[in-house]
Amino acid sequence: MPAYEKADIERRMRGAVESLKHDLSGLRTGRASTSLLDPITVDVYGAQMPLVQVATVSVPEPRMLSVQVWDKSNVTPVDKAIRSSGLGLNPIVDGQTLRLPIPDLTEERRKELAKLASQYAEKARIAARNVRRDGMDSLKTDEKKHEISEDERKRLETEVQKMTDSTIADIDAAAAAKEKEILGQ
Repeated sequence: MPAYEKADIERRMRGAVESLKHDLSGLRTGRASTSLLDPITVDVYGAQMPLVQVATVSVPEPRMLSVQVWDKSNVTPVDKAIRSSGLGLNPIVDGQTLRLPIPDLTEERRKELAKLASQYAEKARIAARNVRRDGMDSLKTDEKKHEISEDERKRLETEVQKMTDSTIADIDAAAAAKEKEILGQ
């Protein structure tokens, strides 16, 4: 059985892009986004639960998040979890609803976030290159085992390189869009 599998290489490269997009969605840009609260866990019912399992998060206006807590007894733990999350958000409690105004970003903070976005992108590029290396290695292994010819190996290496180039272009585009969003351009 050949060591090279095109579907596996494509899946891993897509994974690098998806992982980057997930990382970038967590960066705060001054605009409200429900994904901003994804990493928050709340201590309720004697366990740590993701915020989305105890409340509904919505965006009623561009610079405001609304967290509708389902169980009245969980309002205080949710408030505490959001305040201690390090996101710089201060909830306003209104019954079972918490309103979270999104503060303006300072220029310095915007630059830090843009730098972080480019670090995430570099991590994703490295992941894509590692997948390319694995693909190239498995092609050489297949050629040594005489499962494919030299011409076939060269053709498939070109295919792997094209997938890598396409993936890196996607990574660069996602990072550039996020940096532009962060810097407010």
